[in-house]
Amino acid sequence: MKVVAAYLLAVLGGNTSPLAEDVKDILGSVGAEADDDKIELLLAQVKGKDITELIAAGREKLASVPVGGGGGAAAVAAPAGGGGGAAAPAAAETKKEEKVEEKEESDDDMGFSLFD
Repeated sequence: MKVVAAYLLAVLGGNTSPLAEDVKDILGSVGAEADDDKIELLLAQVKGKDITELIAAGREKLASVPVGGGGGAAAVAAPAGGGGGAAAPAAAETKKEEKVEEKEESDDDMGFSLFD
């Protein structure tokens, strides 16, 4: 994944066809190790192809991938059938947790801001 990210960074930087050395330089600048085999494999697969077309094709493939479990819907449906009273305390508990989180977020700046 880091090889793909480095390649995309090179393309975003204006290099329309990055070489292995370009990808290695980007990875080396952040202290990541460069695997020559993976770099060469990536460069062979994208050689002569437009990066925007590759990204569009990848998005189409990802759209068909199912996300989430499905186990959550079964768990929600089960209490509705028999023990509907258990759902109300769970909702109240969720609201309490949200209020606690809001207080913590306001204390994060510790009284000063980066932009003041």
